Amino acid sequence: MILIHPLHLFIPFMPSRILAFIIALYLLIGIQYAALTPAWQVPDEPAHYNFIKHIAQNGSLPELKKGDYDQNYLARLTSEKFPPDLSIDPVRYESWQPPLYYVLATPIFIIFNGALLPLRIFSLLLGAGVIIFAYLAVNEALCPQPSAINQPQSLIPLLSSAFIAFLPQHIAMMAGVNNDSLSEFLIALGLWQILRANRLGFGFWDLGFLSFVIGFAFITKSHAYLLAPVAFAMLLLRWRRDQITNYQLFKNLTFVFLPALLLGSTFWGRNLAVYGIPDFMATTRHDSVVIGQPRTSEWIAQYGTLEVTRQFLQTTFQSFWGQFGWMGVVMDQRVYIALLICSALLIIGFLIAISRQRSVISNQQSAILLVSFLLILALYLYYNLTYVQHQGRYLFPALIPIGVAVSLSLTTWADLFTFLGDKRKRLAFAPIAMMAALCVFALYRFIIPALSRF
Repeated sequence: MILIHPLHLFIPFMPSRILAFIIALYLLIGIQYAALTPAWQVPDEPAHYNFIKHIAQNGSLPELKKGDYDQNYLARLTSEKFPPDLSIDPVRYESWQPPLYYVLATPIFIIFNGALLPLRIFSLLLGAGVIIFAYLAVNEALCPQPSAINQPQSLIPLLSSAFIAFLPQHIAMMAGVNNDSLSEFLIALGLWQILRANRLGFGFWDLGFLSFVIGFAFITKSHAYLLAPVAFAMLLLRWRRDQITNYQLFKNLTFVFLPALLLGSTFWGRNLAVYGIPDFMATTRHDSVVIGQPRTSEWIAQYGTLEVTRQFLQTTFQSFWGQFGWMGVVMDQRVYIALLICSALLIIGFLIAISRQRSVISNQQSAILLVSFLLILALYLYYNLTYVQHQGRYLFPALIPIGVAVSLSLTTWADLFTFLGDKRKRLAFAPIAMMAALCVFALYRFIIPALSRF
């Protein structure tokens, strides 16, 4: 009798029982976050929920208007832990976002009569897709060929996907109602296709599939737009490496970007009609509505450049690993000190791996991953030049290249334990196991006690 894991029914090329275990454990922990995190205590969740609610009740996309963002009312909601006598209906400042996530979530809203938990589980399942395609993307990046599961380098995609799965702040966000889950899913799917095309080449259908992934990214979230320049970089790399003609390059660019731009134009055109020219991304309307949101220039004038920089670095670090609720739930400082030491060791291990010139990933595949990381880092820094948004979660669209760096570091440290022979590779999973334990510990020790109203 042949037993088939349930995940194989959906992903026939599921490569590893270990990966299946990672996803199962992620879902087990994530469901606890979705069920036990008090309502609306995920950043921006009420505004995302109201976007879905508007579509379900009106059959149309909402329009961002003045009054949709009230800093004082929002501060009262968060400080009083969203009491039932204070409605979340006025919290509508996410109405400017691209619509795909909300459209996909609307049937769930209707079927379950607006219940919050099914919507959170929908996002959580998208997060499982992030883990799967992150694994496949990193596996494609391996050089010279994707690894068999019994080879040592197979630890790199497994460790990368496990790091993404058990990062406490990430699992908290995936278990909330927001468009980050679909955005990261499309980024992982797109990077897999881009890295695969760079390694194996591509045909008409490959380019067409990538085009639609990029097009869906255009109507999901601005962070997912990084797929466009990364795909462009990949096509240029192939053009130089394979010495294809300029005409063929032009044809490839057309196959990738023309359908994607046409799909994106459905959203951009609607914005031009609603918000006026040239506000095709609704950013001008957004900036005029979010009055009262702290600005970096105001903080610098009040606290000074050095203090703002210190707060930026500290809060970014803490909220990358875990600063929950609406940034108001911090873990014990001893946890952050331990995470700081671990982060330093991870950086050192990665630098050692680079200095040894390990040929696990080819230069071109590394360049693609590096471009994706630098684009997200640049967006994060640019956004913080205007608004005070010291939230490490904005770096999560770059978790695949970050995960690769972490996995290289972990395998490098594990290699030092030569007296263990082949078993030393298992040591690389010890920090990941500790991360999974921290996810559970943070939920029951910090999140629930701090956010519960009783």
